[in-house]
Amino acid sequence: MSNLSDALDVVGARWALLIVERLLDGPQRYGDLQRDLGVPTNILATRLRELETAGVLARLPLKHNTRAYALTDRGQALRAAITELGRWATET
Repeated sequence: MSNLSDALDVVGARWALLIVERLLDGPQRYGDLQRDLGVPTNILATRLRELETAGVLARLPLKHNTRAYALTDRGQALRAAITELGRWATET
C-alpha cells in the first residue's frame, strides 16, 4: 500500500476533509458542525468516530453533557494539504 492510500483510508471518506476544514478554525459542537456542513447526522457521527479513532480529532467535554470536537496535532497537520486542494480546485 502507498502512503497516499494510507492517508485516504483516514480522510478519504465523504465529508471527512470538510469536517477537518471546519475544525481548522477551532473546536466546534456536534450540532454546529451538522448545521454548518449540512451533513446527515448518521454520517457525521460515523465520520467523527472514524477521525477520532485515527487520532485526527478529539472530543472535548462541555457543560450539560454536550461535547465539542477539536483537531489534534495530527489533524492540524492537514491544513497545508487542504489549502492546496482548495487552490487546485480554483485553477482553470
